[in-house]
Parts: sequence; structure tokens; C-alpha cells
Amino acid sequence: QVQLVESGGGLVQAGGSLRLSCIGSGRTFSSCNMGWFRQAPGKEREFVAAIRWSGETYYVDSVKGRFTISRDNAKNTVYLQMNSLKPEDTAVYYCAGDRIAYRPSLSDIWEEYDYRGQGTQVTVSS
Repeated sequence: QVQLVESGGGLVQAGGSLRLSCIGSGRTFSSCNMGWFRQAPGKEREFVAAIRWSGETYYVDSVKGRFTISRDNAKNTVYLQMNSLKPEDTAVYYCAGDRIAYRPSLSDIWEEYDYRGQGTQVTVSS
């Protein structure tokens, strides 16, 4: 079992940056693929980025070139560096872990992630 706790959210002006962190407990963290999802008010939860245990990454088109996902397995932590933030990036951001590390492709489906954090709010003002 892996428990996930996100931090780093906050209020930032458009064009600014934030770095989200997600710390996982449990010895299996380093073997999980990790993902970030977000949910804006009145909208469905959407995939943002994922990283394989080995470092392979995958991004939704709307954040490519602006967001970077990374991980430090020694610290059981996954990060989401968000630059050039836009008001439409406003959402609750969730960290999630996928136990099936050898999927042919990183998953962008919330239901395929076994471990989920409680979320951290990111608000981008215009």
C-alpha cells in the first residue's frame, strides 16, 4: 500500500510558476508509475502528466512545454514543475500511483491508478 500527500499548491499570477510535490509512503513507491491529474470546478478530472518508474514521461498536449514531471525515488517523491501558468490551469491537482509498472504505455486513466492523494489547490489569477 502507498499513501500519497501533495503539497505546493497556492495562488499565483498568470505567467508565474509553482512546483507541486507528492510524497509517498511505502516501499513500493519506486516501482510505481506516477501521475498527476487535475479537476477544475464544474469539470471532469483530467490527466496532466505521468512518469514511469524508469523516468519515461507523458504529458497532455495542453501542458507540453510548460509543465515538467520528475521523480526522486530515493525521497519517494514526484514533482510537477509548472511554468507559464494560465488561468485555465486553475484546479485541484491530484497525485496518483499505478502499481502496474510494465504497461506498454503510461496510463492517462484515473481509474487505472491504484493510489491517490487528497489533492492540492492551484489558483492562477489573470
